[in-house]
Amino acid sequence: MGSIIEDIEAEVQKGAVQEFLSALPEKALNLGVRILLAAVFFLIGGKLIKLVRRIIRKSMERAGAELGVTQFVDSFVKASLYTVLVMGLAASFGLDAASVVAVLGSAGVAIGLAIQGSLSNLAGGVLILALKPFRVGDYILESYSNKEGTVTEIQIFYTKLLTPDNQTVILPNGNLANNSLVNITAQEVRRMDITVGISYDADLKKAKEVLQRTLEEDVGVLKDRDMLVFVSELASSSVVLGVRCWFRQEDFWKGKWRVTENCKLSLDENGIEIAYNQLDVHVDGKVQGLMQKKDLPSCEEMT
Repeated sequence: MGSIIEDIEAEVQKGAVQEFLSALPEKALNLGVRILLAAVFFLIGGKLIKLVRRIIRKSMERAGAELGVTQFVDSFVKASLYTVLVMGLAASFGLDAASVVAVLGSAGVAIGLAIQGSLSNLAGGVLILALKPFRVGDYILESYSNKEGTVTEIQIFYTKLLTPDNQTVILPNGNLANNSLVNITAQEVRRMDITVGISYDADLKKAKEVLQRTLEEDVGVLKDRDMLVFVSELASSSVVLGVRCWFRQEDFWKGKWRVTENCKLSLDENGIEIAYNQLDVHVDGKVQGLMQKKDLPSCEEMT
């Protein structure tokens, strides 16, 4: 009796295997077609998403929205639409979107802890757009990682900076919103300060007049703002003069380099010595005599 049952089970298993193998090509073909259709629909959906994003960007530009706001909304729309597209394609493979949402809801605490950094960056991006500590095109210096550069993009999670040496720095919005930063180009004009050390033997009043005239003759210096030359410090080897003036933001660096060079040239032309660190050595008379007895060279001979 037992052998008969075993034979029946073997026949059933053999028939199931044969049925599976016979149906395998058809199932594989159906799966391949579904994957191919999913890829086609993904490509079509990607094109439609780009079209929707383009329409939204054009509409916001016509409405006069800031570039940073436009970039933020564009990245948010992109993430949302691609999520909907992927969920729709997953549903075509038998994945129930409602069950996925239910699972995500039940695991909300764990997911919240896992993505709290992303949520912080999202909230930081919203705060940046609402409070506007900086805009696209501003030059900022942030304190969290001491990075600086021109803001090129404000996205949903990150802000991009372009450094003066053409490097792209990507900073989380959460760090920018929760830490101090300096917006260097927020104002239309910027003050320039340089220091020039002259010799104690130089004519102080003449040096100040020369430097003041250098500022007055520079075409980029704003003449309706303060132009000051003052004694900043009496240092050990020099009298330090402060030179202060104002430039427009777009002229600042070229103006600073030009004024610094012209200050040096003007002082040279007027015979005013720019001081440098030096050490005067005074030799006692007894030491000088001892050196002569031992036939050693004097200080004058050594120099």
